[in-house]
Amino acid sequence: MNKNYFKILRAGINTTFQDEGRKNLYHIGIPFSGAMDNRNYLLANRLVGNKPGFPVLEFAYQGPLLKYKGEKINIAITGDVNFTIKKKDDLISGNCYQTFSLDSGDELNIISTNKSVYGYLAVSGEFDLKYQWSSCSINTKANIGANGGKKLETNQKINLLKINKNSSSKKLHYINTKIENIRVIKGTNFDYFSDEGKKIFLEKEFTISKLSDRMGMRLEGLKIENIVDTNIKSEGLIKGVIQVPADGNPIIMLSDHGTIGGYPKIGVVISADYDKLVQLPPGSKIKFKEVGLTDAETLFKLYELETQNLISQIS
Repeated sequence: MNKNYFKILRAGINTTFQDEGRKNLYHIGIPFSGAMDNRNYLLANRLVGNKPGFPVLEFAYQGPLLKYKGEKINIAITGDVNFTIKKKDDLISGNCYQTFSLDSGDELNIISTNKSVYGYLAVSGEFDLKYQWSSCSINTKANIGANGGKKLETNQKINLLKINKNSSSKKLHYINTKIENIRVIKGTNFDYFSDEGKKIFLEKEFTISKLSDRMGMRLEGLKIENIVDTNIKSEGLIKGVIQVPADGNPIIMLSDHGTIGGYPKIGVVISADYDKLVQLPPGSKIKFKEVGLTDAETLFKLYELETQNLISQIS
């Protein structure tokens, strides 16, 4: 029997294991998956002294309630998350981007995200997980990844293979900022849409629908008119591409998206804005702003540089 483990007292909403995802499998219909918010994923692992590619627990809206048994470990939670740690008779209010120690018998209660969607829990150790195509990332639509490709459930145990002995306290001063405009480049079917449809796409406001998940984000707003064909021969899709079906309401493909699709593509969210996009909860208002490919590449380099600077601040 493993001596270091978490018991799930409450599973939370869509709690899964995620890492960097799966590369170069689009040709067999397997998307990247992986952590939705890559920056917060990387920061969580760095805070507890793990290697960059280690799996973490990703949760949406409400996280799990966990009881820990075993040797002392460090944990860190990133995102905009409310959580507490119960140590015998003491109840500690947690702070994101800061390590906390857990002793045997302690309870970690990840209560909720705060006006955002995803949060991340990293532990100073290695989860006992099965890998599939070099990743443990769970895709519940395809039943791929650790835990049989299913989200975690109440009364499960999460075993740890190893404990990272680096128990020093770490803290990062970082605030998740919101984004006013989601920047996009033109899609391959941009000219399928009327001038008025293009104007609506680039100038009007859209509302994020409740019908959004790790696979896609559905938007509601003024109809984007297609003047060529509302269905095309199925083509390859990438993360961030924006399809417009016959009803005229855009759908943004997210990390667990299907790898092919037959709706015309009006645009693609630039990689530098993806992390902030996925953290917008249903009901949020968003607007799109067009940028050129060169600008998109420059913005991504700046995003990566800022991420690395944040990681380097964690000694």
